[in-house]
Amino acid sequence: QVQLVESGGGLVQAGGSLTLSCAASGRTFSDYHMGWFRQAPGKDREFVAAISWNGRTTIYTDSVKGRFTISRDNAKSTVTLQMNSLKPEDTAVYSCAANRGVFSRRSSDYDYWGQGTQVTVSS
Repeated sequence: QVQLVESGGGLVQAGGSLTLSCAASGRTFSDYHMGWFRQAPGKDREFVAAISWNGRTTIYTDSVKGRFTISRDNAKSTVTLQMNSLKPEDTAVYSCAANRGVFSRRSSDYDYWGQGTQVTVSS
């Protein structure tokens, strides 16, 4: 089992920044690729970003490229999502997830999920 706990959400004005963190415990963190997903009210869960187990490969959904940065610290068992130039359409509950299999943007490939943290961007 892997336990994931997100933090860092909040209310920010458009154009502002937030840093989300996800702390993992349980199994060996470096065995897992890590991803961030988000879900806005009334919408399906959406892939945001993912980072490979060793941090060498990252992927992003097009709408956040150039604004968001995913990183990880295997020594501290944490993954971080730096979000800049936030837009109202970024408003959602953001969740981190762990995947020991294929490096993927598909939510169905992820085995463990955090509870999520709310990000609200006001216009």
